Amino acid sequence: MTNRLDTATQMIAHYNAQDADAYVALMTEDACEAGYRGAVVREGREGTRSGLKAMFAEYPENRAEIITAYELGDYVVFHERVRRSAAATPFDVMVVYSFEGDKCARVEFIR
Repeated sequence: MTNRLDTATQMIAHYNAQDADAYVALMTEDACEAGYRGAVVREGREGTRSGLKAMFAEYPENRAEIITAYELGDYVVFHERVRRSAAATPFDVMVVYSFEGDKCARVEFIR
């Protein structure tokens, strides 16, 4: 069994490298990103890939720092600090990564 905390940490490393292809490679085919218990903002692996590429184009300096990390069963929760640019004020977000097997199936943002 894969360590889900390691997988989610790899996802953040790929996010910070602005490598949407490597990021979605760690997700199930029908994975999504959504507001916590809310609307889906990026649907499926391809929707997530294209959404991330658009965001990276808009915010080329965008980075996320893991402040705190928890793993419990099929879930990883990160407290992340996101900065869009060197001049921008950072913002905090809680992110819940839900896993199916060794792949992430859903990423939910609490902001």
